[in-house]
Amino acid sequence: MTETVVSTPKPRPEVTVLVEPPGATTVPPRRKDSGGRLRALDGLRLVAALMVAAYHYGGRDGEVSEAWGSSPKEQFPTLHEYFAYGCLGVQVFFVISGFVICMSGWGRPLKSFFASRASRLLPAYWVAVVLVTAVFALPMVAYKAVSPSDALVNLTMLQMPLGVDRVLGVCWTLWAEVRFYALFALCVVLPGANRRRVIMFCAGWMLATVIAQNANMPLLDIVVMPEYAPFFIGGVGLYLVHLDRRDAYGWGIVAVSWLIGQHFAVQSLWHAPDAGGFSYRSSIGIVLVVTFGFVAVAAIALGWLRWANWRWLTVAGALTYPFYLVHEHLGWVVIHALHRGLGLPSAATFALTVASMLGLAWLLNQYVEKPLTPRLRALLAKAR
Repeated sequence: MTETVVSTPKPRPEVTVLVEPPGATTVPPRRKDSGGRLRALDGLRLVAALMVAAYHYGGRDGEVSEAWGSSPKEQFPTLHEYFAYGCLGVQVFFVISGFVICMSGWGRPLKSFFASRASRLLPAYWVAVVLVTAVFALPMVAYKAVSPSDALVNLTMLQMPLGVDRVLGVCWTLWAEVRFYALFALCVVLPGANRRRVIMFCAGWMLATVIAQNANMPLLDIVVMPEYAPFFIGGVGLYLVHLDRRDAYGWGIVAVSWLIGQHFAVQSLWHAPDAGGFSYRSSIGIVLVVTFGFVAVAAIALGWLRWANWRWLTVAGALTYPFYLVHEHLGWVVIHALHRGLGLPSAATFALTVASMLGLAWLLNQYVEKPLTPRLRALLAKAR
């Protein structure tokens, strides 16, 4: 599925774009003059999604403990400490999203930008909401479904600001993505993307992020989202580096984003060692995972991973978004059935649960995203 490149008076690199959020950032091809798709970015997206799945299945307590029958600490005595870092896969997703959204919005009219975003996100999301609601309503499932009214509100993707119960646990990241899209659309796409405007957008957003920390203004926090802004901004800076690896401003944006991003990550995820706590993430470990995300996207932006051009990576990238949507809640049901119902060992249950969620993601991609995404995009592009 490709989208037509829109010409503007100012020349820009020709790209064909497929779009996305944490989990939903389908990777567009690289500039024609640099040769081939950025398939390594598809692979990195899958790695980030698997990190998050490891966290949800074995790196935290909560509802998943009911599926296992005990705390994941007992199921994975050693690995649970590493799985706990998997939540940082979200930050990796945000860096990728900043890169791809800057690429896809460069030189594109606002209407086309909106149509591509909405058509990429909504079909699989709607089906995932209906599917999880239906499964949780089954009498043999231990988990309680949200009310019919709340389920309907979830279809708007606005349940987070409305304070409505979530059908999908991961939807909070989609709310962050939607806000990023809105900021980028209003500040960059609407007036017309160019290097200077992108740099000013990054600088202004970063300054607002720092100010929001001590402003004690909830509305500013909602709009600016200081905890996650540095990762989106860092991805945007890496796209400038992708266009010109000698761009000092681009590298400066990346460096500042990494420095502030690791601070927010440590601030929100580190805690003093506590024997009663589920897990302990060291500050060094958190910084290393954040650094991995920036370095991996930088390596792709600079073309160092151009050799990773296998076709299966494109398939992996296409499965990432639907996998991300369904893996947590439906994963609990599968874990319960395999481990407590059939008595399979923890390792086999973990592997089969991941495999089953990837299989479901393939079905969603084939029978929901492929037929509905282009139709919805065309409908929105034609609408007045």
